[in-house]
Amino acid sequence: MSDKPVRVFLVEDDLNFGAILKSYLELNDYEVTWVDDGKQAVDAFLIENFDICILDVMLPQVDGFSIAREIRRLQPSIPLIFLTAKTLKSDVVEGFKIGADDYITKPFDSEVLLYKMKAILKRHGHKAKKEEQREFVIGKYRFDSFLRIITLDNESRKISPKEAELLKMLCQNMNEVVPRDLALKNIWGDDNYFTTRSMDVFITKLRKYLNQDPDIEIENIHGTGYRLLVKSKL
Repeated sequence: MSDKPVRVFLVEDDLNFGAILKSYLELNDYEVTWVDDGKQAVDAFLIENFDICILDVMLPQVDGFSIAREIRRLQPSIPLIFLTAKTLKSDVVEGFKIGADDYITKPFDSEVLLYKMKAILKRHGHKAKKEEQREFVIGKYRFDSFLRIITLDNESRKISPKEAELLKMLCQNMNEVVPRDLALKNIWGDDNYFTTRSMDVFITKLRKYLNQDPDIEIENIHGTGYRLLVKSKL
């Protein structure tokens, strides 16, 4: 079986939350098609082949349950996860009656969602992704994200857990922009003013840790996020 990315069909009408969740899943190597209008969901589902569906229940026009019933008719075995802000027992029961594999109440821990998705996909016979990369080369530096150690030549520095999480996210998206709000919610669990200032401090620290290589830059993309750039030497 090939190692193609898992294809996720996401239906979520909250534009901010949908964008963050899509970016988060893509940072974790999932391929995501996001639809923000329930009326367009089934037509969009028919265009591609998907491995798993994540459906918001509370949608205007056409709700997530109605979409799920039609998807089940078209592809009876595809895994389904419902997202909802409601905790009514009747809604949960309705979701499982349709054939939901899980029912997740907002707000939720994004990492928990990932583990639930992996477990569901495994039950459905989908091959697990390769083990997540833990070691990275950043210019002249080497970074072990598991041990939280940055090494240059024979000198090593151990960094804090949050510093390591942030640097790992930047490394996983080398030369690409990491959205500020995604990093804040994933690492700090919130994107308020104080966590934003805290992240700026951590970026400053990471720049200092990597300042012995002039070809490395952590660029601030105003109003968007940060990008770890490593100049290539041709």
